[in-house]
Amino acid sequence: MSQQDPFQEIRPYRDDEVTEVLNRLLYNEEFVSAVTQYQFPSAAGWLGWLLRPLVRMALARKVGDVCSIRDFQQMVADYMEKMIARSTSKLSCSGIDELDPDQAYLFVSNHRDIAMDPAFVNWTRYQMGMDTVRIAIGDNLLSKDYVSDLMRLNKSFIVKRSAKGPREMMAALTQLSQYIDHSIQAGHSVWIAQREGRAKDGNDQTDPAILKMFYMAHRKQRSFSEAIERLNIVPVSISYEYDPCDYLKAKELAAMASEGRYEKAQYEDIDSIVKGIVGDKGHVHVAYGTPIRGEFESPEALAEEIDRQIIDNYYLHPSNYLAAGENGEFDAQQRAGFEARLAQVADGARDILRQMYANPVINKHKQESL
Repeated sequence: MSQQDPFQEIRPYRDDEVTEVLNRLLYNEEFVSAVTQYQFPSAAGWLGWLLRPLVRMALARKVGDVCSIRDFQQMVADYMEKMIARSTSKLSCSGIDELDPDQAYLFVSNHRDIAMDPAFVNWTRYQMGMDTVRIAIGDNLLSKDYVSDLMRLNKSFIVKRSAKGPREMMAALTQLSQYIDHSIQAGHSVWIAQREGRAKDGNDQTDPAILKMFYMAHRKQRSFSEAIERLNIVPVSISYEYDPCDYLKAKELAAMASEGRYEKAQYEDIDSIVKGIVGDKGHVHVAYGTPIRGEFESPEALAEEIDRQIIDNYYLHPSNYLAAGENGEFDAQQRAGFEARLAQVADGARDILRQMYANPVINKHKQESL
């Protein structure tokens, strides 16, 4: 960490670093093999020796004119458009027109999908002509150098979850807190999940520890409430009609319930990222809440307000209502779509998968009765 660039280890790449990083990616054998496997799943094994050089040449042509982060994100946007057309039946958005396009916000979002949650936030902003956000991503997802490079080209910054020992953890959290504040003050919006890890059971709850981290950069200068006001927090609710990773989450939760533990395969997180990107999502809705203002005595009180907005603004799909056993005007296609989700898993995990979709309905009813 240098004095000139105190966030060098964790920040996204800058424009002047793009060419070098892209060259590094083109000569990363693992990255080229991964792209080859993705493009030619059946032939990559036995014809890989022939395909890999061709894929590298095609990639080199594709990135030849990419000289800035904006250029790179424009390339991502082209892929994103195709992916949305293939994997969603509809993408809708609410609340974004109430936000000031010239303001920087700290978007605290519910978390269902590793890559797609921030990607859909970026896409809805991009459609409105707004700047894309800087994205918080845990270093547990960056076990491969090429993944880290791709993420940091796409404006991701690193959350050091692997920090060991109290002193190292404190330093990492303070640096993260300072970086988030630095971004907002410099006019860059930020996306961060409301808790570490996805809400695999469909219960969206903010972890106050994340909000304590926001305050770490400020604790010597200002009160908790003053720090929160300065960060311009906006809760975001993202809801998927179908979660491409629902059966994986259900199997994991079933294993936890029956055996008390679940061992992840080596690259399971990477596999989840790919499934989340290409899998069928049905209708996806992104709901922006309102900037949080007012006095908050504690992170717990702030967490309550974030939860209230996320649950309140959560768009309920037929899949949610069907899972909760609620009567409604559901057509045969909607019923068949949800039954197909349940059919992916064995009996033990089926109830868990149903509950995953039902919980947003239950939580909304609970909140309305308060």
